[in-house]
Amino acid sequence: MAKPVSPRPWKCRCFLIGLALLLPAGAAFGATATATFSVTATVLANCIVSASPLAFGNYSSLQLDATTTVTVTCTSGTTYNVGLDAGIGSGATVTTRRMSGVGTLNYTLYSDSARTTVFGNTVGTNTVAATGTGSAQPLTVYGRIPGGQYPAAGSYTDTITVTVTY
Repeated sequence: MAKPVSPRPWKCRCFLIGLALLLPAGAAFGATATATFSVTATVLANCIVSASPLAFGNYSSLQLDATTTVTVTCTSGTTYNVGLDAGIGSGATVTTRRMSGVGTLNYTLYSDSARTTVFGNTVGTNTVAATGTGSAQPLTVYGRIPGGQYPAAGSYTDTITVTVTY
């Protein structure tokens, strides 16, 4: 009896590969699954401050005015107050600050260009209030050495601490 002729294996494989190529790509997978997740963050109120030196220059017993800039950057919507302490001069107050050197030299810092509002450090009384925008906000500090002082010749200095309360 004669053996039946079997189809050639390579022809079957080619037929199956060709058939697979005709099927849509998504037909092999019939289902999908999805999920979601939340994304969160918390923005905290924050402020940074920087200050430039206040240089009066040469004093010759006549009134001398000068200005400097304090720059505050707070997160948008953050309310804040800027205060200036009395400095480190012996016996200084916010109304009469004192530079020290060979002796002392009195001066005052103001928050307005007319130099009528003393710039202090008591929130709600003599500080400057503002609301942060997220950008740097410059604030001018107006200084004055009153005339009529006769200190010894030499250099005089003081250090003021700027405090931002928010």
